Amino acid sequence: MRILLVEDDYFIGSAIEQALHDAAYAVDWVKDGHAALSTIQTQEYGVLLLDLGLPEKDGIEVLQTLRKAKNPIPIIIITARDAVEDRIKGLDGGADDYLVKPFLITELQARIRAVVRRNQGVADPILSNDILDLNPATHEVTVDNEAYVLSAREYALLHALMLRPGHILSRDELEDRIYGWNEEVASNAIEFIIHGLRKKMGRETIKNVRGLGWMVSK
Repeated sequence: MRILLVEDDYFIGSAIEQALHDAAYAVDWVKDGHAALSTIQTQEYGVLLLDLGLPEKDGIEVLQTLRKAKNPIPIIIITARDAVEDRIKGLDGGADDYLVKPFLITELQARIRAVVRRNQGVADPILSNDILDLNPATHEVTVDNEAYVLSAREYALLHALMLRPGHILSRDELEDRIYGWNEEVASNAIEFIIHGLRKKMGRETIKNVRGLGWMVSK
């Protein structure tokens, strides 16, 4: 899944970016409100992590602009502002969650998983279809009760497909979901990752729709 991080503090931003990258997320990082709004107009994201004390345009203004435009992107506010009034303003302004700094990365990751579930209309924390189960909290994947160890890229791609079972995702769509701005993408990267997944778990786990892309069953 691809995440937009909006954070003007270099040390906090770099720590969050690296930790989420290590957890198999693709992360794009901008440092002011104007950049956040212009980026969201050109790229689709699964979650927006939004600081409030931003230069150029405050985080609350970014939040209000997005919600006024009916943009449904899940938004988690990450901020040092811990007053109850600020939390109420952020949540009533359209944020899906509000996390006060300093926080543990593991808690941030849990909150990301939670808002993604709500956005998908899914209560069960395990993504499951008629073939496999995927646990976003542990990255564990099982097929017929047999567990498989996946690389970070394999997990990211399978997670993207499992978030939309029954829907075909093209090569470009999968690249957008699992690679960030600064990551080079080989021309056959998606095919290579899918080949590895099918070799491990069986060809029936991921279906190829010739000329269109790939999907997992509902």
